[in-house]
Amino acid sequence: QLSQLHMVSLHFQLEFPGQNFPLAHMKAKLLTAFEERQEPKPSKLQRDVAAALSRIGWDHTFEFVTREGLSLDMAQPET
Repeated sequence: QLSQLHMVSLHFQLEFPGQNFPLAHMKAKLLTAFEERQEPKPSKLQRDVAAALSRIGWDHTFEFVTREGLSLDMAQPET
């Protein structure tokens, strides 16, 4: 999906600064697809893992979006 390619392009920028992402010519289209994406649909496994981590005291944010726009299943943004 184009929205996922946008996240790949963000990861590429973070991992390879100064390099040109191969689909850079589609940047606007990828960003639009990312912004129009539907709400996350976490799997049962993802919800179960988050619940288990909470039970053992691992404080986290579920479905966290970084300032760069990366979508993470779970994160500890304050650390």
